Amino acid sequence: MLTVMKFGGTSVGSIEALERVAGIVLKTDGSKVVVTSAMSGITNFLVGLCEDIPGKRDEALATFEKKHLDVAKAMLNDEQYSAFLEEFRPRMEAFRRLLFDEYAMKDPYYRDNVTSQGERFSSLLLCHKLRALGHDSVALTAEDCGIRAVGSPLNGNADLVETERAMNINVMPYINRGFIPVITGFYGVKKDGLPLTFGRGGSDYAAAVIANALNADRLDIWTDVDGFMSADPRIVPHAVKIDEMSYTEAAELAYFGAKVLHPRTIEPVRRKHIPLWVRNSFKPEERGTLISQFRKPKNELLRSVAAKTDLSIISISSPEIAYRPEIVTRILAKISENNDAIYSISTTLSTVALLIHNNDVKDTLRKLNELESEDIERIDVTGDVALICCVGDNLLTTCGVSGEIFGAVKEAHANVQMISEGASDVSLNFVVPMAHVLDTIRILHKKFVEDGGNA
Repeated sequence: MLTVMKFGGTSVGSIEALERVAGIVLKTDGSKVVVTSAMSGITNFLVGLCEDIPGKRDEALATFEKKHLDVAKAMLNDEQYSAFLEEFRPRMEAFRRLLFDEYAMKDPYYRDNVTSQGERFSSLLLCHKLRALGHDSVALTAEDCGIRAVGSPLNGNADLVETERAMNINVMPYINRGFIPVITGFYGVKKDGLPLTFGRGGSDYAAAVIANALNADRLDIWTDVDGFMSADPRIVPHAVKIDEMSYTEAAELAYFGAKVLHPRTIEPVRRKHIPLWVRNSFKPEERGTLISQFRKPKNELLRSVAAKTDLSIISISSPEIAYRPEIVTRILAKISENNDAIYSISTTLSTVALLIHNNDVKDTLRKLNELESEDIERIDVTGDVALICCVGDNLLTTCGVSGEIFGAVKEAHANVQMISEGASDVSLNFVVPMAHVLDTIRILHKKFVEDGGNA
């Protein structure tokens, strides 16, 4: 039995949290591989450091170093602390050289290198805590493991085939000898050996990639929530935990607003049918949510509702779109040059509408203006909207379910501005103004979850 266990920033964010995590790891049966995020707040700190003026970097480095050394001193005795320093100092010196390397600063992947530094130190802390408790452990970076990444800066993808080949050489021998590898999350390594991050929250994805590479029996994502919920409990106080979900349900919710998992976590484990558990490291006695291929339908029309906020609709009009489909191809190709997410697409006879984040509107319009003027008649922007994602059983096959859902939307006095239905058999997505998103979610949840509207 091999379990890959990933712990988020809050789970390793303090002395008490690290000690709690060590206890969870050691109580887990069988072989274990641990994947860590940076300590809470560290990645944001490093993002700011990339933009800081060089004159302040010595002070920032001292703050970074002190934070990690203070935790190590509090957790370890003198002998253990000395052993920790033997590994800590070379990593810290490498970090220092990176920050003042003017040649490296010119590399487009420099930010990936700097922002991935936090995981190198949180993994070291947890590794030495496990050793202090009498267990063999080794702290490994993505470079050590051979986690191969490809893609553009700050937006990498894992090469699953190359990663599996490398990890069987570099990591499996430790597992076979009874060691607990503690591996950096968040990033992989390009062919040239330099780091490439998997996007914010990418340690979940990294853990799934590692589980895939090692053919793990299960993946446990330990975070600071009890699992997937029927709604965000900050919006809906009566939200309930969902015990089991399918891969597709979890992927839809994660992509469209639920912040429990990085949206790309599902695919690497789905490929090898590896069960994924989402659990709360602060409540290890809680069962959490199981995500697998074996979730049995319960005929719940609405199992969960989530929202992705702060979006905008870009409507591109051209009388030729229906008869010249290559125009749509050129529009999408041009927008894709920014590597910005498109959350929904809708077309009519003369219009294609795209849903993007508010922050991406300016760059998207700039790209669209590079197209030939005869291809586009008009561009309209509808800002400050939100995409609501409803996930449930038989949303496409149950007669009248769309009417029931939009009836609830009407009660919230919201105007539906865009709809996506049919692309997935477990979800129905639609766009409403930001001003109505909270009321819409609450009414949907009350009608279908709290009041038994699923029956």
